[in-house]
Amino acid sequence: MTVSMYKISVPIFVQFLTGLTTVLDKAAAHCEAKKIEPSALLSARLFPDMFPLARQVRAATDHAVNATARLAGAEPPALPTADASFAELKDRLDKAIAFIKTAKPGEIDGTEDKAIKITFPSGATRDFTGQSLLLGNSLPNFYFHCTTAYDILRHCGVELGKRDFMGTPVSL
Repeated sequence: MTVSMYKISVPIFVQFLTGLTTVLDKAAAHCEAKKIEPSALLSARLFPDMFPLARQVRAATDHAVNATARLAGAEPPALPTADASFAELKDRLDKAIAFIKTAKPGEIDGTEDKAIKITFPSGATRDFTGQSLLLGNSLPNFYFHCTTAYDILRHCGVELGKRDFMGTPVSL
């Protein structure tokens, strides 16, 4: 059975990034209701050597946008890098979701064997196929950062549940 590269990427990215938007809305409301400075949550971490909440959100959007762009052969957009407020993070999420929604099935399907080379900030490179990039790198990293963002906020007392994390399945 063939699985659509589009269906296992674009709708999933949109679903979980939309869920992350809802999670951030609840975090902002929690800060307001409890008189907590938002920066306390935005800089919160699960452990000192882990990224804070704001960086987790940036990483989730980066993995989704970059995977979509690489598979579709498109240039990824420059996303806002400001993350000092929930509104700024939501702006980043909105722009990421809008870009991902521009991808068409015909641009993504059939990219299983597409050669993709990634150059990391260190200068190191790694070769992927479209399928190995998506299934072995992008989706696991994406889920990790979405989950960690959720976990940070849950640990900080924001009333969240699995439905907030999961969002609503998307049909594109």
